[in-house]
Amino acid sequence: MNLTVAELIETLDLETIEVNLFRGTSPNQGWQRVFGGQVIAQALVAARRTVPAERPVHSLHAYFMLPGDPKVPIVYEVDRIRDGGSFTTRRVVAVQHGAAIFTLSASFQVEEEGFAHQIAMPDVPHPDSLPHGAELTERILANAAPAVRQYWARPRPVEFRPVSLDHYLTEDKLQPVQHIWVRIAEDLGDDRDLNMAALAYLSDMTLLDTSLFAHGLSIFDGRVQAASLDHAMWFHRPARVSEWMLYAQDSPSSSGGRGLTRGSLFSIDGHLIASVAQEGLIRPRRAPAA
Repeated sequence: MNLTVAELIETLDLETIEVNLFRGTSPNQGWQRVFGGQVIAQALVAARRTVPAERPVHSLHAYFMLPGDPKVPIVYEVDRIRDGGSFTTRRVVAVQHGAAIFTLSASFQVEEEGFAHQIAMPDVPHPDSLPHGAELTERILANAAPAVRQYWARPRPVEFRPVSLDHYLTEDKLQPVQHIWVRIAEDLGDDRDLNMAALAYLSDMTLLDTSLFAHGLSIFDGRVQAASLDHAMWFHRPARVSEWMLYAQDSPSSSGGRGLTRGSLFSIDGHLIASVAQEGLIRPRRAPAA
């Protein structure tokens, strides 16, 4: 198994400290702050541990308040807000160094039948036809900034195959739309909770960048200060995240130093798995005070 995937599974397996209290750690990746998708996924796992198995998650809403410190554990405290006839609600606070760094509210529902419809998946090239791996970094991104090439070349538990990388190769102002194929790099099996947690993990990747397309910038641009502020996700159908999924993204607005991006995750056969929305800080980086 790919080591980074094994690390992801270990990262999502929280330690139970006490009733409603869990502890998570961060993989040793040399990061300056904890990846937001990790905190989302770990908080979801903590909430899930307090909910009956027959009630899968159907939505979550989260706020990032302080950068996470990857060198120390994160403590997750779960508040059992409500246990209803069909729905269960949980609130999770993530704490480090005595301060709340993140909050998440999640809702779980007994599975039931009802009305069903969905939007159509965008018509894009199949992932097998797109450049990836060494071809992506050596040919497509040969003239991109070093930080861009390093990001796409490094090993990670998530595999990407972007439909286009034009925003890294030009400073032209582009339409704020992105289509990218994603999957976990190794098979996670049929564990629904693990697949949903991994889906939450990867949902935080690439979103913020889309809000910068209209400005001819990317999150790797040193002129930009960027950070996730909040994150919402709705789980429509079960997922197998080791199979290709299309992450279709668009950014309807940026204003006030913030950019909003929406995402739709489709299975390769066209089923809408989940919807995502995120607002992030995107402001011109301020010069240090003299």
